[in-house]
Amino acid sequence: MKYIIISYCLLLLMLLTSGGIPEPFFKVPKGWPKPNYSFTQNQLSQTKIDLGRALFYDPILSKDSTISCASCHNPYTSFAHTDHALSHGIHDSIGNRNAPALLNLAWQKSFMWDGAIHHLDMQALSPITNPIEMNEDFAHVIGKLQKKHLYPGLFYTAFGDSLITGANTLKAFSAFLLTLVSDNTKYDSVYRKQSTFTDQEKNGLKLFRKHCAQCHTEPLFSNQAFENNGLLQDSTLNDIGRMKITGLTSDSLKFKVPTLRNIEFTAPYMHDGRFKNLSEVLKHYTSGIHQSKTLSEKLKNSIALKSNEKVDLIAFLLTLSDKSFLFDPKNSFPKFIFFKK
Repeated sequence: MKYIIISYCLLLLMLLTSGGIPEPFFKVPKGWPKPNYSFTQNQLSQTKIDLGRALFYDPILSKDSTISCASCHNPYTSFAHTDHALSHGIHDSIGNRNAPALLNLAWQKSFMWDGAIHHLDMQALSPITNPIEMNEDFAHVIGKLQKKHLYPGLFYTAFGDSLITGANTLKAFSAFLLTLVSDNTKYDSVYRKQSTFTDQEKNGLKLFRKHCAQCHTEPLFSNQAFENNGLLQDSTLNDIGRMKITGLTSDSLKFKVPTLRNIEFTAPYMHDGRFKNLSEVLKHYTSGIHQSKTLSEKLKNSIALKSNEKVDLIAFLLTLSDKSFLFDPKNSFPKFIFFKK
């Protein structure tokens, strides 16, 4: 008992002195803001992270056990889906939005393109229960996990209880997702004074800060706001964006500003995946803005870029690639769990 009390006090002291951030499983990169996620409500452990990682890659979450989270969120493309403009679900269902990249989620205040989810612990419920994604009943998922030989033991090591609950399942998901921190780009190394930009990249950064940084704010490269970025509404999808959640006409055609970290690997771009490459994106912002009542104030003045400036801007954007994150074995399919000898 004495040992348990001492251990608890040490853990409490560690959390208090670290601002509740549980090193070594999670560290705030130098110069970054304080995370939005409250770790005191879901203390990280390696066993909890491993469990969440197993759940992320297991198709048991879908109704017909064919679709996992990783089906649309590939670790080698910053957990985005590059094969399709729109996400795909069970029975070859096609969704109505582009699967976003998953990284640096501890700093996000809302999730989904329209901000429908306000807490990371609730995020997994949306794709699991969406009829055109996994189309499963969450209570049924818990039942399937309880019956699968693998999971009661994993939950016991993670939570001290082999009885699987919805709350613990969602916390395990979050534990893994919180570890998806991408902070080792060339941009970051320059910030740490470990590297330098080329002249072309320097000019690209200068152009970026002039034309893009108000929405794609450093160092996360997103201000997390909802903006109408001048896309003409797709007449097939008729997606009204944030207005679907708030009901406010002032939110019509507004979507969450995505991060630009690892943008080299997250094509296609925009909420509906309409642009295949970065050149198409820049063409939109320089000559394709559609005027409407809710157009972002930041885009009401036209952006003029010469062809060489577009190249420089893209050169800078490529410095936001983090291959150590993309190919980190800690983020990939956990063979050591599913094929344990």
